[in-house]
Amino acid sequence: MYPMMTPAQMIQLSMKTGMMLMEAQMVIGMRMMGLAGFWRVHPSENAMMSSEKVSAVSQSAIASSKAIMSGKSPSFIAEAALAPISRRTKSNVKRLARRGPGKP
Repeated sequence: MYPMMTPAQMIQLSMKTGMMLMEAQMVIGMRMMGLAGFWRVHPSENAMMSSEKVSAVSQSAIASSKAIMSGKSPSFIAEAALAPISRRTKSNVKRLARRGPGKP
């Protein structure tokens, strides 16, 4: 049995989760502006909004399952589950921010 997470591990996981949540809100905002015609988005953006979530959740489930089956600590399992989602939100922010405001 693993001990509880250390304060440093809790802070690190909280910071990573917070960053992912901020990036997710930025992506939502840019996509909503894209739907309204105020942000340049690719025509396939609407389809990507749904399909990428299935992929990210699947990757997250696989990563956390592997960590659990390997007997990793709870903090490692949580970070393994968060990593695929964080990668997706980070890449979406960069991609959408490059397109910028304006008409497509």
